[in-house]
Amino acid sequence: MSEVTSRRCRIVVTGGPGGGKTTAADLFRREMGTSVVVVPESATLLFQGGFPRYPEPDARVAAQTAIFHVQRNLEEVQAARHVGRILLCDRGTIDGAAYWPGSHEAFFEHLGTTYEAELARYDGVIFFETAAAGGLPIEGNNPIRTEDATEALAIDRRLQALWRVHPRYTFVPNNHSFFKKISFGLMALESLVGQLRTAAQLP
Repeated sequence: MSEVTSRRCRIVVTGGPGGGKTTAADLFRREMGTSVVVVPESATLLFQGGFPRYPEPDARVAAQTAIFHVQRNLEEVQAARHVGRILLCDRGTIDGAAYWPGSHEAFFEHLGTTYEAELARYDGVIFFETAAAGGLPIEGNNPIRTEDATEALAIDRRLQALWRVHPRYTFVPNNHSFFKKISFGLMALESLVGQLRTAAQLP
């Protein structure tokens, strides 16, 4: 993992379905003002826009390939437009490996990249555990969510395995108090941003 370079700060907010990551990212952006730019979740953009979503393995491969490229290019667009600002990414390019119908090695090989290269895109990771880990509902306000609690928990565990090797990884565990969980996550984000600002010489 390379050191944070000057004027760069890219953070992933991720986790299993129903974890609260999108809520936390939006609240943090509101608190930080123009110094933070949220990169929206590419899967949500695609599926809300009518991209087909089918369970067959070849269809899942096609969908995750599209999501990967949209995610990567959304990040690059925002990085080009907002030089020196914090990019808060609602999921990252690695997430698709948890939804891939084969091994995560096959995911990165298919996309012409490596696990290590995609980890190195991000300076920090805040992981929000799914509410399903505590037996809580995950429906929320996301109309494209299709997973049940069992599926959400399985995806969460696969995502944890992929992200937890990052040197700046913070785990936000499930809590029966959503307020306490989000508060903990926001404090973790604030701490991480402070570290990265210093390292990258950001204002």
